[in-house]
Amino acid sequence: MFTPDDGYYFGLGAFETIALEEGRPQFLREHLQRLETALKFFSLPVSVEQIREAVEEALSRQEARQGRRALKVAVSRENLLVTTRENPYCREDYLQGFDTDYSAIRRNETSPFSYHKTLNCGDGIWEKRRAAAAGIREPIFLNTRGQIAEGATTNVFFIREGRLVTPPLSCGMLPGILRAYLCRIYETEEKIVLPEEVAEYEEMFVTNSLLGIMPVRRLGQHTFSGMERGLALARMFFDSHPGEEV
Repeated sequence: MFTPDDGYYFGLGAFETIALEEGRPQFLREHLQRLETALKFFSLPVSVEQIREAVEEALSRQEARQGRRALKVAVSRENLLVTTRENPYCREDYLQGFDTDYSAIRRNETSPFSYHKTLNCGDGIWEKRRAAAAGIREPIFLNTRGQIAEGATTNVFFIREGRLVTPPLSCGMLPGILRAYLCRIYETEEKIVLPEEVAEYEEMFVTNSLLGIMPVRRLGQHTFSGMERGLALARMFFDSHPGEEV
């Protein structure tokens, strides 16, 4: 039973969204580690062991074992909720690529909430819904210094001369699971990127746990010259990550 608490009233809680492939969670260990960090940040009296037990129970349900799905774990002081739903991204999305645009809202790089996946994420969801009404798949946030920070639900990467470039965490963003994976296995430069510098890059893509690696066709008024490397990275990622045991 759900109990109203600081998570409900003020967003003082944390969550994780984990991709499921035929019932097998991707990067489960990394998601639980990030969630544990958030639990300590909020001083929430919930252990990772309790969360793992709830996840195992959710994964035992028939609905969780079919196709591509998403497992959501939400934790606040009085509540631990684990639910599943469909993963909405399909093959056509990757072939077409995302159209993105800059949000008028700024990410606050001075706020500790920018660096945790908290229930206090209304500005990102609000902007994503507003952008969708205009045909934009992902709004991109600048920080208070005018630097590119992250998408509403994604981390941002650019490609120049075959090299991956991504803004540093200090720009004010969630340390994404896919972001950390790519920085670990590919040569990646962490670099501040300004909107006026975007045209210097051949490609752009965004990442999160559900969509994996999504090529971007356009950012604002700039259309990128291609999406080939982003598509290749997306294919390699899906081929090599069918999911893992709990």
